[in-house]
Amino acid sequence: MQLFRFAVQGTRATSAGEWRDLARSVQDLGYTTLFVADHYLGPGPAARESRMPPQHLAPITAMAMAAASTETLRVGCRVFCAGYHVPAVLAKEMATLDLLSDGRLEFGIGAGWSEREFTALGLPFAPAPRRVDQLEEVVALVKAHWSGEPLDVRGEFATAVDFAGLPIPVQRPRPPIMIGGSRRRVLSFAARAADIVSIANVPFDEVNGVGRTPPEEAAHRFGVVREAAGERFGELEIESSPFFVRITDAPEAAAAKLAEALHTPPAVLLDHPNVLIGTVDEIVDRLQERREVFGPNYITVQQSEAERFAPVAARLAGK
Repeated sequence: MQLFRFAVQGTRATSAGEWRDLARSVQDLGYTTLFVADHYLGPGPAARESRMPPQHLAPITAMAMAAASTETLRVGCRVFCAGYHVPAVLAKEMATLDLLSDGRLEFGIGAGWSEREFTALGLPFAPAPRRVDQLEEVVALVKAHWSGEPLDVRGEFATAVDFAGLPIPVQRPRPPIMIGGSRRRVLSFAARAADIVSIANVPFDEVNGVGRTPPEEAAHRFGVVREAAGERFGELEIESSPFFVRITDAPEAAAAKLAEALHTPPAVLLDHPNVLIGTVDEIVDRLQERREVFGPNYITVQQSEAERFAPVAARLAGK
């Protein structure tokens, strides 16, 4: 069983000072990592239609500044979209970031999911199997690039030939790779190829389209990872994000208020794998229980909840 660690997803800053302060605060509060997001939409129809809040910061620059503003904080993107980047360029950017941060990079990548964002950026949105094909090629290229050996990668989506990748990352044999997704093929690939499997949020429907409740769906996804990982399962970290966190002495009232906004029964929310509502003690117990059933030991909270959630992280980190 992997030990707990905790991260913050930072998506908003309107000045350099605000971003530096967030990074330092996340470090001082005892979190392991500050994640950013690989999304680009500002206010407008595309963001509304994709149900995406305005994205303030581009990921690579934000990661570099966060690393430069801290000493021990790890930095990453949860997660880069394989379809948004030139693979060899992204590999070099990440190797450079690992070097200049003295080995504090966590490299997250996925196949991409927002068709509206793809089209708003002028990019083709391929069917899911093709996007996963691309993801697999990009991960292979990144690993080859970071090895420092001569490159001869000739794929349909990822190519790098006739040169060796520089710089060599500080972390050896390479920086940890996190692959995120929700479907069997991506989760199985992540279990085989990644160091961290990021399991995407479960729908809030009481019973989703495949006839499983949210807890059943979370357990199913964890089972897919465990089966595909085989003997390397014990080496994997499982990352997940409680999208809604409320530290409160009145969990039923908080759940009822949130349920009204989401048009979801309160009982579903209290038991939902991506919701944490309760006292610090209750949430500590719930995370330990969920690690047993759903697998997550690496927990990412939103930046708005970082300070309130810090006592939970302090209680569980390293346990």
